[in-house]
Amino acid sequence: MTGRAAVAAHARIVAAPGGALPVLAGDGPLAVRRTRADDPSFSQVTLVGAMSAPLGGDRIELTVELLPGAALRVTSAAATIALPGRDPVPARYRITLRVGAGAVLHWMPEPLISAAGSELRQLTRVELAPTARLLLRESVVLGRADEEPGRLASRLTVVRDGRPLLDQELRCGPDAPGWDGGAVLDGNRAVGQLLVVDPALDGQQAAPRLLGEGAVCAPLAGPATLTSAVAPDALALHRALANA
Repeated sequence: MTGRAAVAAHARIVAAPGGALPVLAGDGPLAVRRTRADDPSFSQVTLVGAMSAPLGGDRIELTVELLPGAALRVTSAAATIALPGRDPVPARYRITLRVGAGAVLHWMPEPLISAAGSELRQLTRVELAPTARLLLRESVVLGRADEEPGRLASRLTVVRDGRPLLDQELRCGPDAPGWDGGAVLDGNRAVGQLLVVDPALDGQQAAPRLLGEGAVCAPLAGPATLTSAVAPDALALHRALANA
């Protein structure tokens, strides 16, 4: 358990066409750094942990806005580890992603690790223009090596053109009913998803398909597909999502 006091912090990224990043600001546990993208048509920002976070009581907020026509890839330098802290109340991490007309966002952070004794409530909200495109990967590892996970509630809400496209929540750890049963993780300790939203998919409602053991790709009610996967560890999970 860390001895530092709880913190409140807000980081903000604004991307514009032509690779410009007119706003790149972070404080507290979130540092944001411009890094080199493999694809020169994208600008790239890497999230760097400046201190251990999120801890009990922390209030962390990240806002990413893509102006019309921008292309941005967001990664992280390492996994995010939710840890217990001095404050007994849950940590809260709010992520807001706004993608303007004709813009493209690749949201590809490293996994979130829910350490024993921690309690985190994470909310990710995505707001898409009708012609925006999105590639979003989320992955969670429940507990570090040989430990049980903390309490985790992670919700993903995606709105396209003002209408709901996806709204789901995962609760794991102590007091979360059935999270480790056969209908949810079935003994696995890594869970993730890959969401693709692309106007080019409009009208192409393919049937759901298996991508191997523990992974399935399904169309959504819109120009989007969602791949969901469970695996024994983070490496196997990323392999499953990469196959999508």
